[in-house]
Amino acid sequence: MEKKLVMAGLACCLAGGMAHAETEKKDSVQIYGLLDIGVSYISNQGDDRRLRTDSGIYTPSFIGFKGTEHLSDGTKVIFDLQSQFDIHEGRTIPGHGLFGRTALVGLENDEYGRLTLGNQFDFMWDSLTIARNAAGISVGGLYTFRQGPFSGLGIPFNATGGSDWDRTAGEQVHNSVKYRTPDFGGFTAGAQYGFGSAPNRSTKDRTLSFGMNYKSGKFGAGAAYTEVKYGVNAAMEPVQTPIRTWGVGMHYEFEAVTAIALFTKTSNRSNKASVYAAEIGGRWQIDPKWALGASYHYMKGNAQLNKNHAHQTNSTLSYSLSKRTIVYAQQIYQRTNKNARASINGLFGPNDASSSRNQAITRIGIQTVF
Repeated sequence: MEKKLVMAGLACCLAGGMAHAETEKKDSVQIYGLLDIGVSYISNQGDDRRLRTDSGIYTPSFIGFKGTEHLSDGTKVIFDLQSQFDIHEGRTIPGHGLFGRTALVGLENDEYGRLTLGNQFDFMWDSLTIARNAAGISVGGLYTFRQGPFSGLGIPFNATGGSDWDRTAGEQVHNSVKYRTPDFGGFTAGAQYGFGSAPNRSTKDRTLSFGMNYKSGKFGAGAAYTEVKYGVNAAMEPVQTPIRTWGVGMHYEFEAVTAIALFTKTSNRSNKASVYAAEIGGRWQIDPKWALGASYHYMKGNAQLNKNHAHQTNSTLSYSLSKRTIVYAQQIYQRTNKNARASINGLFGPNDASSSRNQAITRIGIQTVF
């Protein structure tokens, strides 16, 4: 009799638990992430050849926690926390903090759109890169984004003054509020405002970003604009340095090939330096396991940057070991005008630029998703 009562109680508990799970099944918390590490050979880094391990090149290495809680009327609470780190040293990326890659919370509704607050990427990332209107993540990651002989661009708090100068590799906006519209017949748009971090200087230390996208079948296009007004420099001295960046891009999906075209431009309104880039690229899914990505971009600065220019080619061949893990090989090459020094993105040290007009990187690596 006792055994029957115990079994009956257990059945009731299970039934209640199943009913509760059915009620809450739309709410979720997910742990996810990417791990990427490999060996890179650099042909000329400060007048020397280098062989080194690098993590977070093909994709950033990070762990994330995201979740949703469904409220009434189709509205849900969303949050996302991402911590980026170096695998080979096991530390967070300098300057990013524990959740320096992403830390946001907000509300989302299919009818009214999405509103989030926190530390989040701008629309150069959302409308161009993530929407596949830029070749970077489709072709090979960090090395394939923009840098070159443009340190005179003078972007504050930037490792070289000109690394990822068009922000398409992903730049965060701290203390920001961001809104994205729902889909209207393939059109979406968004706006973002970053309140800045300099005390009592809200209008001199802020960020504005806007983006819009269109998607119809195999065709997609996007445009974005970001303006950052830096109210202080790296020494925390008061300055007024507005950096304006804009870009337009598009892609088209053929049977096994995605073709991509992009144009971006960045201007420092303080020192009048500016640079633009034009990019074409694509990704070919050769078969279920093999894929090839390739791109070319041309960058050119104005007179304040000595009219320096650079050509860069990027290619990556990848092989899927499983649904989660790939191995890959990359070749990156940059060539500048005679009086400039080549400098591929991802090489951020003060002496990492080439001593000549040429720089090349050959890399083999492995990436896994969880």
